[in-house]
Amino acid sequence: MLIDCFINFIKENYINVKTRIPLLGFKKRGNLMNYYNQNSKEVLNSFGVTESEGLSTQKAQVQLEKYGKNILEDKHKTNPFILFLSQFNSFIIYILLFAVTISFLSGEYVDAIVILIILSFNAIFGFIQEYKAEKAIEALKKLTGLNAKVIRNSKIKIIDSNLLVPGDILILEEGNKVPADARIIESASLKVDEAMLTGESVSVMKTNSVIKGTKVLADQKNMLFSGTAIVKGRAKAIIICTGMNSEIGKIAGMITEKKNESTPLQRKLNILGKKIIWITLALCVLVFIAGEFRAGAVSFITMGDWPNFFLSMKEWFLTAVSLAVAAVPEGLPAVVTIALAIGVKRMLKRNALVRKLPSVETLGETTVICTDKTGTLTMNKMSVRKAFTFTKDINLLSIKNNKISLNKEQELMFRTGLICNDAQLKNNNSTEVIGEPTETALITSGLKVGLRPSNIEKKWNRVFEIPFDSLRKMMSVVAQNTTSKSKIMYSKGAPEMILEKCTQIMINGKIKKLSLKEKNIILNQNNSYAKDALRVLAFAYKTVSKKDHSENNLIFLGLQAMMDPPRKEVAESIRKCKLAGIRVMMLTGDNGLTAKAIASEVGIIGNVMQGSDFSALSPKEKLDTIDLISIFSRVEPKHKMEIVKILKKRGEIVAMTGDGVNDAPAVSSADLGIAMGITGTDVTKEASDLILEDDNFTTIVNAVEEGRGIYQNIKKFVNYLLSSNLAEVLIIFIAILIGMPLPMTAIMILWLNLVTDGLPAVALSLDSIPKNVMNMPPKKKTEAIMDKGILFNVVLVAILITAAVLGVMSWTANAYPNINPEIQLIKIQTIVFTLLMLMELVRLQVIRSEYKLGMFSNKILVLAILSSFILQLVVIYTPLNKFFGTTFLNVTDWIVMLIATTVVWLIWKAITITPFIRKNYSDV
Repeated sequence: MLIDCFINFIKENYINVKTRIPLLGFKKRGNLMNYYNQNSKEVLNSFGVTESEGLSTQKAQVQLEKYGKNILEDKHKTNPFILFLSQFNSFIIYILLFAVTISFLSGEYVDAIVILIILSFNAIFGFIQEYKAEKAIEALKKLTGLNAKVIRNSKIKIIDSNLLVPGDILILEEGNKVPADARIIESASLKVDEAMLTGESVSVMKTNSVIKGTKVLADQKNMLFSGTAIVKGRAKAIIICTGMNSEIGKIAGMITEKKNESTPLQRKLNILGKKIIWITLALCVLVFIAGEFRAGAVSFITMGDWPNFFLSMKEWFLTAVSLAVAAVPEGLPAVVTIALAIGVKRMLKRNALVRKLPSVETLGETTVICTDKTGTLTMNKMSVRKAFTFTKDINLLSIKNNKISLNKEQELMFRTGLICNDAQLKNNNSTEVIGEPTETALITSGLKVGLRPSNIEKKWNRVFEIPFDSLRKMMSVVAQNTTSKSKIMYSKGAPEMILEKCTQIMINGKIKKLSLKEKNIILNQNNSYAKDALRVLAFAYKTVSKKDHSENNLIFLGLQAMMDPPRKEVAESIRKCKLAGIRVMMLTGDNGLTAKAIASEVGIIGNVMQGSDFSALSPKEKLDTIDLISIFSRVEPKHKMEIVKILKKRGEIVAMTGDGVNDAPAVSSADLGIAMGITGTDVTKEASDLILEDDNFTTIVNAVEEGRGIYQNIKKFVNYLLSSNLAEVLIIFIAILIGMPLPMTAIMILWLNLVTDGLPAVALSLDSIPKNVMNMPPKKKTEAIMDKGILFNVVLVAILITAAVLGVMSWTANAYPNINPEIQLIKIQTIVFTLLMLMELVRLQVIRSEYKLGMFSNKILVLAILSSFILQLVVIYTPLNKFFGTTFLNVTDWIVMLIATTVVWLIWKAITITPFIRKNYSDV
């Protein structure tokens, strides 16, 4: 198509030449070997640096020229001119542009201007909606635009993170953001929040030890990744990858590689447009030829009456053109745009912010929702669920109003969780906790059983600390009582490590020796919690002397088991998805046990597979396996994208939800990308089509319902529009063939389209959503807008209207036999003109009744119908009748028209209520 060619020409010759930037933002891809398999000395040697000296200024400059700046760059930038042009890149628009051209050439300026206004509105609205799209890389840049502390020329320097290069020695502390991918050289109590990259809600303990084998990002414990945050401790690390070579850079590359694909609705409208244009052109050619022969074209030519021949030719050409304009649904783009815009407004009220207009309709056709776990199905907040002591278990979920009676070991266990802790309340009167997720969960559990940190701090002062490390897997704090001055060591950590340090246990407030039997009971309880995907910490204490700060001879207190809990409303939302025929799949960076536990709790039932295992399958095995797996664990960004692409290849309409940076590529490549509005990163929001302002999975279900309702409204309009337009074409075509007068003039056809395809048709967009819309399966991807039900209705209605109008034409000729032939023709044309208007307006309500919608349920539609009827009366009973070529209609004329209209819809109802038709040709 011409517009396609023009857009491609601009892209190739304007964008690539005028705004081209260096591909991927680096000049040479670095050595992406598995540095986590090497020890720190080997990594330092591979870059030719030492830990104490770092890079020299000269070598850093060489590296900068070799690898480029540590920035993320887009492969292309959004060009407003191209974006605006793309709004016209639709076959249905091509038809309307053709109609505008013909209308101008034939002198029908009013109609041409009306169509141009409609097209302009459609283009401007779409342009405004989409202009801020594709900004994902700009959001990613925010994650790397920092300063960094490095060792260069044996000195510690602070430099712009954009100037970091592979081989630089980084110094990182608590609160720092990691500016590039790096291998840890040394660390102390180092914990890193990698949720934005891996999807895991728990911060990760890091080490400088060598890791063997091939590992996914979440298991590369001696690596730091750009964009993640240091939660605790400090580290020294050597940079191995910068810019687009980093893991976050690879994500940026995935996002920019996304191709702009048309939505299902756009594809269906294009197919419909092509069918309409060819059928319309064929009918118009036939009308023109039939009209010319009827006017005596042969006799004109043989007798040499060329003036009359050309006059006749012009008349029938204008009739054919008017018929073409009548047949072309010029209101369709406007109605679709308005329907989608109204959907955007409705969804915003239900906390769903639509970024790209066509996405509204895509929601209605969604067949699969691929959802992230952390922050999407879960609260993204660790919460203690159960606590264990030898006295009894405590289910913290059942505690209400912080009312619970604690015995001595239980009080000591929860107190230990508060004291042996670096998290803190935002303020003393608040319940909002700031800190590492696991430690915030312990503060919250203490609050839940009635212990406030502020009260504990008044009684106990922290005087000594042994921080957590990956070898001991425990943390201890020595606190002194402000009154008695006695000191107690409070310890927490992995159950097996704490038990090794314990020689005694407290049971019912009494201390006794810890036996092997009791150890086994504790370990079995730990294993039971672990099987339920709960993260378990053990707690112990001992009274210490001034010199004894060793973590030995502890007294065991109990266990606390926690997890990132699912949102309360998610289970019901997933049930509704199943009822609506929508498959829900979980794609998470977490481990399989945790993923399956959360999935089963919210109602996602199915097998679990690790992302790397799926990626290792052959293409055929992947296609066969995708239907069997509902939960994918340990997935990386590339795995998510691959799963989305395979589902799309199978013909699914895929929605992908996410919040972290790791979700952005899959969100961007899905048919419908959904980002979390509260916990979502800027990257994911900018890559998405839809943002959930409340981070609520239920909002997706609400949005799907709106999308389906909008699609139904669009189908109603297509049904109404095409049946009316086809009837107009058939009436004129058959009347010419059987020798009847021309039923309507060109201006009548154009006016009829204006009053029936204008406000009334647009008002259909405001119809409410059918109550049963979520009890039906999603429409198939291959299903046309004009399915067999609509096609049957369109053809049946067009035939019935045509028969009724031709019958009324015959009655009119017989009812007024003695008047002047010219006046009789005007009478016939006025009746046909008005009768069609009546039938089409009644047709609107008939279609709506099929969807169980009351006549007065859409007040704007009622007003639109009344407005159209009044406008019709104006062109009949005012001086404007001279311009339109109409005449007065008497009471008898109106009675005949009302009878004809009633008969048509009674016959239509009688045919469509038959069981066979309802079963095979229902358009509902």
